[in-house]
Amino acid sequence: MNVSVIGLGQMGTRLAQAFLAAGYQTVVWNRTRAKADALAAQGATAAATIAEAAAAPLVVVCLTSYGAVREVLDPVREELRGKTVVNLTSGTPETAREMSAWLSGHGAGYLDGAAMSGTQLVGRPEALFVLSGDAGAFAAHRAALASLGNVVHLGADPGLASVYDGALFGLAWGALAGFYHAVALVAAEGVAPTAFAQAAAGHMPFVTSLLTEHARQIEEGRYPDDDGTVNVHAAAMDHLVHASAAAGVRTDIPELFRGLLELAVIGGHGADGIASTAQALSKEGAA
Repeated sequence: MNVSVIGLGQMGTRLAQAFLAAGYQTVVWNRTRAKADALAAQGATAAATIAEAAAAPLVVVCLTSYGAVREVLDPVREELRGKTVVNLTSGTPETAREMSAWLSGHGAGYLDGAAMSGTQLVGRPEALFVLSGDAGAFAAHRAALASLGNVVHLGADPGLASVYDGALFGLAWGALAGFYHAVALVAAEGVAPTAFAQAAAGHMPFVTSLLTEHARQIEEGRYPDDDGTVNVHAAAMDHLVHASAAAGVRTDIPELFRGLLELAVIGGHGADGIASTAQALSKEGAA
């Protein structure tokens, strides 16, 4: 089966290479022809026009914006009838739903998606791709899409992939921000970042093990204090803020965490488990 990749930036190039490695005839198109030619040297077919790229039954798009996607696809919107478009361009849930309505209106199957593992893992099983939209289109092309990594269909709402994209991006940055602060703190005592990273990597399985249990607690609205109460963690966070200041390290990150714990206390969760902190971030808690 033919697959086409439109947009050959860093991610688009890796997508095309993954399809090629999996044995798919891969058509590539880019406004800058040189990028397509480089992939042609690896076995891809460089499309001379966007219409040639739109002729494949599976069209994967990875451009800079949804506006750019629409600009590129608009001249071939009728040629996309009966095809499946997978859009891996970053955007918002609203723009994803608008794109879905537009392409569906022209008879194309539409899947919105996000690559959650950067470019280096593309083509490997641990690379996570979240997709949402036309379930039939996903089922029809699941095997080809699996060439990219672990592809997960989240549901029929095309906006869901964008929601997960933002949520997982924030999760990753929350973890990384905590790590960067920790590295600065131990570095003040002469500890090398790589030495600390070994201890941090050993600690993270415990941290990730909390996710499923805390998610269940949040759904049920019950917060046992097995992992310590909000009050206990608030006191420990005070110590982290003071230790950071004493070491000459910026306290922005632990102060953010302390602020969230304080909101949980104000909300009446001081004696509850720390998962109750999520209530301070909900619409009801914000109100």
